[in-house]
Amino acid sequence: MKKINMKQHITHMVRERAKKYGAREVFRFRDKNMQYQPVSWENLIKEINRVALALDELGFGLVSNIGIFGNNSPQWLMADLAIMSVRGVTVPFFGNTSLQQVRYIVDETEMKLMFVGNEEQLEKAIWLTENTQTLETIVLLDPELNSPAKNCYHWNDFISKLDEKGADARLGKLIDAVEPDDLATIIYTSGTTGEPKGVMLGQDNFMFAFNNHDGRLNLDESDVSLCFLPLSHVFERTWSLYLLHVGATNVFLENPKEVIEVLPVVRPSLMCTVPRFFEKTYEGIQKEVGTWPNTKQKIFDWSIKTGHKSIEYKRKSKPLPFGLNLKLKLADKLVLQKLRKIFGDNVKSFPCSGAAIRPGLLRYFHAIGIFINFGYGATETTATVTCYKPDEYEFDSCGTVMPEVSIKFDENDEILVKGKSVFRGYYKKPDETTQVLSDGWYRTGDEGHLTPEGNLIMTDRLRDIIKTSGGKFVSPQKMELLIGQDDYVEQIIAIGDNRKFISALIVPAFDNLYKYAKGIGIETKDNLEIIEDDRILKFYQDRISKLQEELSPYERIVKYTLLHEPFSIENKALTTTLKIRRKVIELKYRDLIDGMYLG
Repeated sequence: MKKINMKQHITHMVRERAKKYGAREVFRFRDKNMQYQPVSWENLIKEINRVALALDELGFGLVSNIGIFGNNSPQWLMADLAIMSVRGVTVPFFGNTSLQQVRYIVDETEMKLMFVGNEEQLEKAIWLTENTQTLETIVLLDPELNSPAKNCYHWNDFISKLDEKGADARLGKLIDAVEPDDLATIIYTSGTTGEPKGVMLGQDNFMFAFNNHDGRLNLDESDVSLCFLPLSHVFERTWSLYLLHVGATNVFLENPKEVIEVLPVVRPSLMCTVPRFFEKTYEGIQKEVGTWPNTKQKIFDWSIKTGHKSIEYKRKSKPLPFGLNLKLKLADKLVLQKLRKIFGDNVKSFPCSGAAIRPGLLRYFHAIGIFINFGYGATETTATVTCYKPDEYEFDSCGTVMPEVSIKFDENDEILVKGKSVFRGYYKKPDETTQVLSDGWYRTGDEGHLTPEGNLIMTDRLRDIIKTSGGKFVSPQKMELLIGQDDYVEQIIAIGDNRKFISALIVPAFDNLYKYAKGIGIETKDNLEIIEDDRILKFYQDRISKLQEELSPYERIVKYTLLHEPFSIENKALTTTLKIRRKVIELKYRDLIDGMYLG
């Protein structure tokens, strides 16, 4: 692996690698016939250059905020790198971001051009060109997608619009003009009031992160990574750019729901993951094993237990005792290697972050022989702050601190992070920036501590932001305000931290509800009885579904439970200033909450 130049711009680094690797494969993707097609390094640079020149010709350059609203594809990263090449700023959107949220970001960034992926995203973008002050131009990332809309360019048409005359000279000027401290991207995350905040990351943040990963990971140009998490997320984005530094191959998966299907085909050595991926895979394995005969189940259980015993030596870099080594070989032949084939049987490491994960789940997959490199990070820290060392780790921790990153804890045990990977601030939000950034230290909003061995234990989330097990950030206040405005809702608390979806506990506005109930022939005045009536349940389902139409899918309340008594100071659900006590409520109604996630 080539040593990184910390003063280098990402686009310079990519061009250096392209000169070295030439016709070698850098990307792989599935075409419309579902066949995998390669993209060479030389073709990657050719496309980046053509898009950069087209952007330059249209007048986009230094600090132009340019959107990418699409699912994973080679064109996504080509557009990203082309934007960087003209010193523009990439503003990514999740593929299923709501129109309301996209509009907010377009307005705040005064975005004039947006790259879009599929028809649904295109519809939203066209609407935005007609209903916002700034958005004028749309470029289609998918070469198979077309649109007759005004100022909407097909990918190939866009890059063919450039004036070839003097192109080489213009390209040379663009390449020479970039600076290592250029602003690279603004990544929007949920704010505590539901208003998204744009995290500003520079070229220097990314290059520092790459250097840090070199000091911890063992990757090389023979590695193949499957890109299935959204490139709009800092985790997958940083990782995919890091792979370019390494010279490895990145295989793009547009639909993340197909990941289990394609793993045995792609056979990746690497893949960024979130805890929810392993939760679902574990559930699938256990469901299948549950159908087996007793004898076969006992062999399976013995093999997993043997794997568990072996990892206690492996995680401390100790040799296996002779007898255990023999048992492990047998367990591997009978069960473990078959389980690894689910992942393609070529796994070196699966970096995992984005939410908390049960230590038992980590142990289970390590026992199989899948090295899950669990870590902790944030958009504001250019992803990784801590992760496992390959030769020493503790399953109940988030690993050890990355090289040249510092962490400390305040009087409330809040984790503070300092280093060159820490962001520059929130775009156009100086007050919010000041609240979390002081003297280079970033307040994470998470509570934790270090063990004597240097492992980070995260114990709680001090901020109210919900982080689902799929790694999505959701503001509970946003949903609570939205649903709470309904005439038939008195109180609501949204739940979903480290869960697979958002749920809620809702206290009806009983006075209004009884009036409605009487109108449809329900005469009861008993709170318990009325909230169990099927007609009332359907009434709430219809109202809540309607209220949530403008939310992104991951923000929506999927399940809820109606409560017969309100939250109050007396039952300790409210503070003396009438603020919701989330932990108290979640503990009190734990069984009800858990019930919403079963099945």
